[in-house]
Amino acid sequence: PRSLLPVVNFGPGTTKLPHSVLLEMQKELLENKGIGISVLEMSCRSLDFAKIINNAETLVWELLAVRDNYEVIFVQGGGSSQFSAVPLKLIGLKVGKSAAYMVTRAWSAKAAEEAKEFGTINIVHSKFGNYTKIPDPSTWNLNSDASSVYYCANETVHDVELDFITHVKGAVLVCDMPSHFLSKPADKNAGSAGVTVVIVKCPSVLEYKVQAGNSSLYNMPPCFSIYIMGLVLEWIKNSGGAVAMEKLSSIKSKMIYEIIDNSQGFYACPVEPQNRSKMDIPFCIGNVKGDDALEKRFLDKALELNMLSMKGDRSVGGIQASLYNAVKIEHVPKLAAFVKNFWICISYEQILTRIYSVIEKHTKFKVTWGQLQKVNKHSIFLK
Repeated sequence: PRSLLPVVNFGPGTTKLPHSVLLEMQKELLENKGIGISVLEMSCRSLDFAKIINNAETLVWELLAVRDNYEVIFVQGGGSSQFSAVPLKLIGLKVGKSAAYMVTRAWSAKAAEEAKEFGTINIVHSKFGNYTKIPDPSTWNLNSDASSVYYCANETVHDVELDFITHVKGAVLVCDMPSHFLSKPADKNAGSAGVTVVIVKCPSVLEYKVQAGNSSLYNMPPCFSIYIMGLVLEWIKNSGGAVAMEKLSSIKSKMIYEIIDNSQGFYACPVEPQNRSKMDIPFCIGNVKGDDALEKRFLDKALELNMLSMKGDRSVGGIQASLYNAVKIEHVPKLAAFVKNFWICISYEQILTRIYSVIEKHTKFKVTWGQLQKVNKHSIFLK
């Protein structure tokens, strides 16, 4: 049976939204701010929606300290919708029609593959192992002929984080932030699915000028998603801004990584410490490849405790706990306690199993598994 504990969503997508934002959405769903209709019904050309989109844009500028020579644009679709749009608009800036891509796993690999339709793509480093770290920048091969250099700041599936910017030799720098956007001063922390924020330098926008010149209203925008984003941005601002989010992110992730690293190999994080994501915490249980039976028990028990959506991506397996901005800091010690208790319980269980085996093998004395479990004060946790 499910417990009466508060439900906490540790899933990587779409995202966890702040409770206050959900309440505001609920209150305004049928009638937005006394105008008689829902945002879902509102014309994108109306003055009422203009207030919504202008407020969201202003908050992006403020929270990320966007410079005056940049444009903030809202476009339909998820981040992958820009995999073609970016090279289409940028790769022709230089005669050679080439671009450099930093491939750090699944998300950036998809971006690089799609970009090949538009010109020559140079992967700035050779393929390395299982992509558990970022190669030393001194080993990168950045071609001066490249019109742009793309990198993914946080690989949501494999949880590798690139938290520095290297010199790009006069190329346009393209940063893809799929899951830690607004978790530090600089998508999923910004609201619900359906809208992508593009921040682009004015002289280089090319076809983006059409969207920028029409205030993101060249075609029908994802109105409701922009409305939700505005509410989330207000919540971030009222919670201390991106600087506060970054501080909390470091505190929350440290709680879980410390248990993983001190578990004597029971938990294994596949990413090197210097490149670990602070948003998405990946780990396997039992060994570095993961024990399917133990991971199922972990997820089943987590569900009983109302900790949801921690199953790793289908392409990599394992466990993933996403600690997005809306995951309250008071929820993370509860997750940490569960992770630690599960490790202790399974360790006791394995010891008792060995004792049980020795007793049966070397004596005539018969002990039931239930009697041995009474020795384990933690066994009640896993029943």
